[in-house]
Amino acid sequence: MKIDLNCDLGEGFGVWQMGDDAAMMQIATSVNIACGFHAGDPDIMHATVKLAKQNGVAIGAHPGFRDLHGFGRRPVPGITAAEIENLVAYQIGALQAVAALAGHKVTHVKAHGALSNVACEDDMTARAIASAIKAVDPSLVFVVLANSKLMVAGEAAGLPLAHEVFADRAYEDDGNLVSRKKPGAVLHDPDEIAERVLRMAQDGAVVSVTGKVIKMRTDTVCIHGDTKGAVEIARGVRRKLEASGITVAPFAGA
Repeated sequence: MKIDLNCDLGEGFGVWQMGDDAAMMQIATSVNIACGFHAGDPDIMHATVKLAKQNGVAIGAHPGFRDLHGFGRRPVPGITAAEIENLVAYQIGALQAVAALAGHKVTHVKAHGALSNVACEDDMTARAIASAIKAVDPSLVFVVLANSKLMVAGEAAGLPLAHEVFADRAYEDDGNLVSRKKPGAVLHDPDEIAERVLRMAQDGAVVSVTGKVIKMRTDTVCIHGDTKGAVEIARGVRRKLEASGITVAPFAGA
């Protein structure tokens, strides 16, 4: 069995830094880099890409809503499909250009924050994201929340998919993530998280907040770089998986 560990990095802005990117880059096998809309800027993007290349880590674009103040975690009511396509294509292109400058290559795309959350439940948003990725480069792997409308849209667009589960987030009974506005949405205990990820990988399923078992394909596991104790959590997850005989490596195509 092979599992990818992905992490959202490059999420600082200017002199302000978010998380320990250097440490996470030594643990993750693929990273999703902020493209300037919810976080990041050209200098941070370039530094993050260079760091990934040095560590042999795959890179992907992490497009979100244009919302630096809210870190891309606030929905944008009334946005059209064309506007979503444009903002996603714009951000992928920005990272591709910076990656070329650093001598690395973008291999995947994962929507960030509210853009992803909305798309998991809204057909139009999900289709617009998939359409933008396909137009830019149909060989890019689309990282999708397993069992979501993002997955359906990616399949319909004929994109290569990586089905994602979250190490440090709680799940609702419908398979979507518990809103960050609710208590218990984000998990913090490293041992509990590591054991949970191992069960996800071995069982091909997640357990919701009510105890419901939801079958989910698991190609990649996300550990958020901005979560308190992220480095300790990531190390624990990787150690647990490898001790159980599971290979930790980039997903196919990355």
